[in-house]
Amino acid sequence: MEHSTEVLYNRTKVYCTPAHRFGSDALLLARFCEPKRSQTAADLCSGCGIVALEWHDRGHRGPCAALELQPEGSALLADAVTEQGLGHITPHCADLRTFRQGEGSFDVCACNPPYFTAGPQSPNAAHALARHENTCTLDDVCACAFRLLKDGGRLALCHRPERLAEVLDVLRAHRLEPKRLAFVKNRADAAPWLFLVEAQKNRKTGLRVEPDVLISAGAALYGR
Repeated sequence: MEHSTEVLYNRTKVYCTPAHRFGSDALLLARFCEPKRSQTAADLCSGCGIVALEWHDRGHRGPCAALELQPEGSALLADAVTEQGLGHITPHCADLRTFRQGEGSFDVCACNPPYFTAGPQSPNAAHALARHENTCTLDDVCACAFRLLKDGGRLALCHRPERLAEVLDVLRAHRLEPKRLAFVKNRADAAPWLFLVEAQKNRKTGLRVEPDVLISAGAALYGR
């Protein structure tokens, strides 16, 4: 498959196409919920596999399942895994609504989900699926994460601030208790354009609001 190549900080390669690429939101998400070196992790709605590959770039070597519904995106990650010998990452071209492998065994799940429920959709089918909740809703993501995670396991999401109340509500409805929240801004005095939230399975209430994550000149100043 023809693709372009992006190289991460520690030289891990990410294969992209115009339909399957990544932005700063995915990198911020990966850094916000970084698994410990040997923990079992899952990258839900993985696209080209950027979250799984960023985790690897930062030192994760535990088993990592990467779920992507679109075959082209999953194939991009499969090529990157094979060509770089990243045997701990397993691409799954699968629907998270029905995925059951490893139920109750994961320490960390992350998802950069579709952000929109309505409004104009791209004529490009891949872009439309990635951006709109046509085949994957917040409920679907949370139900999948609850199945996969062990008790106390963590699910992290990035999303648009206008949907914050809804996201927190859906997490709690699936017994995923929000524990950490951070807002992403371009400048300290600007309104946030993204938030990052981490929830734990079957845990008590208690939410910590963390310092804002600031973006400068298009680069993420988080976790480096």
